[in-house]
Amino acid sequence: MTFTQAPQKVVTVKSTTLETLLALGLGDHVVGSAFTDGPVPDDQTDAAAAIPSISDFVPGQEATLALEPDLVYAGWESNLTAEGAGDRATLAGLGVNSYVAPSACKEEAYKPDPLTFDDVFAEIEEVGTIFDVSDRATALVAEQKKELAAVTPNKSGLTALWYSSGTDTPYVGAGIGAPEMMMEAAGLTNIAADVHDTWSALGWESIVSDDPDVIVLVDATWNTAASKIAALEANPATAELTAVKEKHYVTVPFPAGEAGVRNVDAVTGITDQLEKLGL
Repeated sequence: MTFTQAPQKVVTVKSTTLETLLALGLGDHVVGSAFTDGPVPDDQTDAAAAIPSISDFVPGQEATLALEPDLVYAGWESNLTAEGAGDRATLAGLGVNSYVAPSACKEEAYKPDPLTFDDVFAEIEEVGTIFDVSDRATALVAEQKKELAAVTPNKSGLTALWYSSGTDTPYVGAGIGAPEMMMEAAGLTNIAADVHDTWSALGWESIVSDDPDVIVLVDATWNTAASKIAALEANPATAELTAVKEKHYVTVPFPAGEAGVRNVDAVTGITDQLEKLGL
């Protein structure tokens, strides 16, 4: 994508894109947000309160274009379709640029494989360049690198399941995406690390066989950690898992579970929770 000037009116789709702009002090450029997966961090609450939410899910073209944006910043490729906020060619024909979080790109030539914290930091810096706030992006990345370097990974050799959603067939963090990146940084061994994808369906039989020491639960407004715990404890098969019997649960807010500015905080949160569990 080519930007001839910094975007002034942005529609964000997904929490990660909104929070990136807020972290860079660009909330006044956001004319509307959509498909947020949970509350923003406490230090972003005031800035986010001034931004209208145009949809709880992917916004339609009409709602998107009504705000007359010059950029749609999407967290997933699938947000930019004719059924969603608009396909990229159509948006471009109307003078609206589009940008997909690089960490979420699925095409082989662009997909991070595996995703690393360097990729996450590179996106922050690229967004800083697009919006002519490179100094802010550099400072934010430096702060996050310092925090990440201060993390002491768990040394207990724990195995873990990253449980995102689904009951009949769970959707889990696989081997090349943000969950794997964060679990590795926290010192956890992902039982789905050999699945070559970012997220993937994984059968309960496989999970029961691997019997993870810890279950990382993604907490979303539409799919809470508490609801997943209830399902795990009610299912006779999963109720016998070591992590379930011992209540070795770690929670991560959904917006922190996808690649973005909250990943480093998520790693710190995971290691702190493991310590509190005595693990």
